[in-house]
Amino acid sequence: MKSKKLVKSIKSSESTISVILGILVVVVVGILLFKYFRNCALTSRENRQREENIEITGEVGEEEKPLMPVPAKYMVVAGDSLWKISEKYYGSGYNWVDIQKENNIIQPNKILISQELTIPDVPVKSALVSNPQITQAEATEKPITQDKYTVVKGDNLWKICVRAYQDGYKWPEIAKANRLANPDLIHPGNVLVIPQ
Repeated sequence: MKSKKLVKSIKSSESTISVILGILVVVVVGILLFKYFRNCALTSRENRQREENIEITGEVGEEEKPLMPVPAKYMVVAGDSLWKISEKYYGSGYNWVDIQKENNIIQPNKILISQELTIPDVPVKSALVSNPQITQAEATEKPITQDKYTVVKGDNLWKICVRAYQDGYKWPEIAKANRLANPDLIHPGNVLVIPQ
């Protein structure tokens, strides 16, 4: 008798359970989609920042001569791209723009197998990575030479490291030496040990 009542009770609440499970599935899928698109956005933002930090130069140094004799003719094979071809000849993919310009290629990502390309005699281009986080004001601030530093308003570990080491990326060393639980939280008046 009791088991019949239990089965009847479960059957009558089946639709409620189905609705709750359906809502739960929708919420979980929504969270997963949100995380996926947020990671995609972060990755694309990081890639844009990397691209913005790269300055292309056309200067040729002693060791920056083309790897293969140029000018030359090259026959495109399967799997080639202008970047890869540029790396073969110049040792740097950044010269792909010169190959594109020399051959009047409108869509550089669409080159054809057996297409003959002229490889121009141009200087090797290389990337110079700049560090936009270090501003001119930070670079000219008074250097920290002591082994202890008293935090002032507006300081953060990055700025302190730029002044102490001329390298903001060393902030974990100061955080570790001072046993900072949260490196983002330093207050004016805190005395920090500056490892030398």
